[in-house]
Amino acid sequence: MTIRRLLRNCSVSPDEITRLHVAYRKTLRRLCLVDRNDPVCEMIARRIIEIAGTGVRDPEQICQIAIEELGFC
Repeated sequence: MTIRRLLRNCSVSPDEITRLHVAYRKTLRRLCLVDRNDPVCEMIARRIIEIAGTGVRDPEQICQIAIEELGFC
């Protein structure tokens, strides 16, 4: 999974990692993306991490922001 690879060297709490995984899975599900090797999935994972870095903690909200900001809506 792309987001796990990106988070491997980050110093975030286990709870935060869980929230990011949930947001990532929700986003991929909404966009009907299943191939984790697709470059779009990495772009989404990076954006989700960036959004969480701004202080947004709710996975649903992170998902929605990512979809809107990446122009998928």
